[in-house]
Amino acid sequence: MSFKTRKIVVIGAGHVGSHCGYSLAAHGVCDELVFLDTDRKKAEGQALDIADAVAYLPHSLISRAGDYGDLGDADLAVMSAGPLPDGTQTRMEMLGETVRMIRTIVPRIKDSGFSGVLVSISNPADVIAHYLQKNTGLPARRVISTSTSLDSARLRRVVSEHTGVDRQSVQAYVLGEHGESQTAAWSNVTVAGKPIFRWMEQYPETWGKLDLSAMAEEARAGGWVVLHGKKSTEFGIGATLCEIAKAILHDEHRVMPVSVLLEGQYGQRDVYASVPAVLGKDGVEQIVELDLAPEEKKAFDASCDVMRKNFALTEGM
Repeated sequence: MSFKTRKIVVIGAGHVGSHCGYSLAAHGVCDELVFLDTDRKKAEGQALDIADAVAYLPHSLISRAGDYGDLGDADLAVMSAGPLPDGTQTRMEMLGETVRMIRTIVPRIKDSGFSGVLVSISNPADVIAHYLQKNTGLPARRVISTSTSLDSARLRRVVSEHTGVDRQSVQAYVLGEHGESQTAAWSNVTVAGKPIFRWMEQYPETWGKLDLSAMAEEARAGGWVVLHGKKSTEFGIGATLCEIAKAILHDEHRVMPVSVLLEGQYGQRDVYASVPAVLGKDGVEQIVELDLAPEEKKAFDASCDVMRKNFALTEGM
């Protein structure tokens, strides 16, 4: 009897990539974890640091530095290469520098024969995922971005803090761009299975006083608070990536908001945008189309326009 082991390659061993790697190791998502980086010593250091932690983790795994040949038999690859944010640029303003870095990586991915699922966390998340899919030639269902999975977690946290209900009992989706044009789909937010608008109607003196616009802005700004405070985001994106990887490698058929290529869904085509999707061993199994309020659909369409226009810019970069 033979057993299939699960292998993940992390491209980019900086703050974000290393925390994603540790989260994967701590949760036992894979059996082999490989770091790639232009700074070989950094990749080796991150891999060895995690390897040392394995003695106190619940699952054993091999953690090492490698090369692009390791992608050949990898089940999942994490793209985390990109410039460090300086705290003054929006994610979209980092597009040119990120594309120039990733352009050197794409041929190596293609030459490796990689046929797994590619999950990108490089910013601007949605445009870079689109760039990777088009230029690697991988099927769209197998190239996604974490995108607003993290923003949705932030919205759940904000709803929890304002209502006093644990975030595990909150279901909420942020749609569109992982960035300034994102939109909170309040029409689909539920607390304990009940729509938040219903709570507001039934309890006007408490829930009815919630300022949803301010709460959405608080969630959107959460990343900037983290970035300005500690110069990088690490734990939240590490946990987010881990959950997406687990859903794929364990074939969970779990619904998560990720950036996918829209081909008619939500009335949009030829654009990567974050929407709820069913994730399994082949990547995206199905895109879930929510019923959005008119103002939410308008905001989502505007967000898609932003990402479509910026993707067009990558052709000349």
